[in-house]
Amino acid sequence: MPLTDVLLLVSAGCIAGAMNAMVGGGSFVTLPALVATGLSALEANASSSVALYPGGALSAFVYRGAAGSVCGIPVRRLMLVSVVGGLAGAALLLWTPTRLFDRVLPWLLLTATVVLAFGPQLARLHGMSLQHGRRALPVIQFLLGVYAGYFGGAVGLLMIAAWRVLGAHDIKSLNGPRTLLVTAANTTAIALLAAAGIVRWTACIPMGAGALAGGYIGARVGKRLSPRVAHVTAIVISVSITVAFFIRAHRNG
Repeated sequence: MPLTDVLLLVSAGCIAGAMNAMVGGGSFVTLPALVATGLSALEANASSSVALYPGGALSAFVYRGAAGSVCGIPVRRLMLVSVVGGLAGAALLLWTPTRLFDRVLPWLLLTATVVLAFGPQLARLHGMSLQHGRRALPVIQFLLGVYAGYFGGAVGLLMIAAWRVLGAHDIKSLNGPRTLLVTAANTTAIALLAAAGIVRWTACIPMGAGALAGGYIGARVGKRLSPRVAHVTAIVISVSITVAFFIRAHRNG
C-alpha cells in the first residue's frame, strides 16, 4: 500500500476516533477514506466497522460494571438480542450485491445524518409507557442490531432515542447499556465479515491505530470543547460526505 494511502487512513482513523469520542459519526470519515484507497463501498463498510471496533470495545470494557437494565429488561438479555441482530445484519450485508449497496449507502448515510443532527431532540421524546416499552424493546433492539451489523452509522444515538421513546427517562444511565449493546452487535457482525474475507486488513490496521489515538485525543479535547461546536462540526462533515456519496451513486448509475 502506498505511503500516501497509509497516511490518509491513519489520519481518517484519528479524526473518526475523535468524533466518536465526542459526538459520534466517525464512519462518515472512514468510509470515504477507504473508498479513496480503492476499496469498494461494501469492502469499505466492513473494514470501517473493524477498524473502529477496538475503540468501542475498550469503552464497553470500561462500562462493563454499569450494565443495569433498559425499560426494566436486563442488559444481559438485550445483549443476546443484539448479538443475533448484528449477525443477521452482517449476513444481509454479505448477500447484498456491491452495485446495489452503492445505491443503498447514500440513503444509509442520510439516515445516520438525520439521527446525528436530531438525535438529542429525539432522545428527549416521551410517548410510551414503560409497560409498552418492555413489550416492544426486544423487537426494536433486534432491528437496531441488524442496522448495526449492516451499516451502523449513528446506531448509538438511534438506541438512545428509541429507548427514550419506549419509556426510559434517565439518559445518563443509558450510556453504559448503549456502549455494551453496540459492541455486542458489532462483535458478531465483524466476526462474520472477517470470516467471509470481505475485510481488508491492510487498511484496517493503520486506520484502527489512528482511531485509538483519536479516541484518546477526542476524549481529552471533548472535556474542554463546547458540545454544540462538536455537534455542529460532526453534522457539517456528515452532510458533506452524504452529498458526495449521492453524487457518486448518481454518476455510477
